[in-house]
Amino acid sequence: MEPQNIRDKKDVAVEEKVHLIVFKLGNEEYGVRIDQVKEVTITPEITRMPKTPSFIKGVSNIRGDIIAIMDLEERFKIERPSGWHAQHTYTLVMEAKEFTMGFIVREVPQSLTLPVSSIDKAPSFIQDININENFIEGIGKYDDRLIIVLDIYKILTSDEISQLKS
Repeated sequence: MEPQNIRDKKDVAVEEKVHLIVFKLGNEEYGVRIDQVKEVTITPEITRMPKTPSFIKGVSNIRGDIIAIMDLEERFKIERPSGWHAQHTYTLVMEAKEFTMGFIVREVPQSLTLPVSSIDKAPSFIQDININENFIEGIGKYDDRLIIVLDIYKILTSDEISQLKS
């Protein structure tokens, strides 16, 4: 009897899952793949830099590295909820091949694992036409929540990346 049970268990396909870091921008929930995030920290003091776009808040020293800090709400032109005042914000540190960047979020990010099948491709008409690459990977469904899944590596244009590197 036991060999049959073992065989049955092997036939069951394990559904692929995606592990996200979830945070709020405005009143909506967003997520990024955990493998795109190096660390999450309370936002340190930010030093403003001249000649940078307004959504680049400046640079910060995080564990000895000087990294640019971006405000995602400002980048995406998302209004903050009225009456919101920050005690602390949090920074998601992302490391790409060419640069390291911090992204400010207002609340403590949460970790969430979703089945890949619960993430639908985003309709093309909601993509930002000013940004060449698709930075919205899809829309995740979790219970009654919708989570906009971002590809953090595609949020900046190549021009913006070269501007930050110089």
